[in-house]
Amino acid sequence: MTHDSTELPSALRDRLQQAPLWEFAMALYGREGVEAACLALQDEAGIDVCELLWHCWLHHHGLACNARPDEARRWQRDVTAPLRRLRRALKPEALEHEGVAELRRTLQQAELQAERETLSRLERLALSGSGICRLPTPPPRLADILVGRLQLLQKPHLSALRALERQLDRS
Repeated sequence: MTHDSTELPSALRDRLQQAPLWEFAMALYGREGVEAACLALQDEAGIDVCELLWHCWLHHHGLACNARPDEARRWQRDVTAPLRRLRRALKPEALEHEGVAELRRTLQQAELQAERETLSRLERLALSGSGICRLPTPPPRLADILVGRLQLLQKPHLSALRALERQLDRS
């Protein structure tokens, strides 16, 4: 990857701001097979879905980020993950009790809002230009970039990542 200065060119910043990460993530996540691939990578490989979608967004714009998104990771660990654990733990009981089902729906909304905040933090990191670099032309495949960044080594994980990549290539 070729590195630019730490300053993100204004044209790139404008382009990223015109294509907000939240909207991109929701559109990509809704495509066939993407949700299943993301959840498999989350549950089997410990990959953060928000961070994965962020990398997809950057790649879509011909960029990558070498900076560690520590602030977003901390938020995910301290806020989003506990909400997800609670929501998942309540699933069996929610099938039998409407009050628990309602609580679970509330947790699901809170989890989604926490993920939206994560994506907002990741977007701000990208817009700051910190660690952002342009991808060479032609760009490497997303899967090839992320294998090293996310430490994906097992074949099922690579398959899930390639499924995600195929849907990203459609945009």
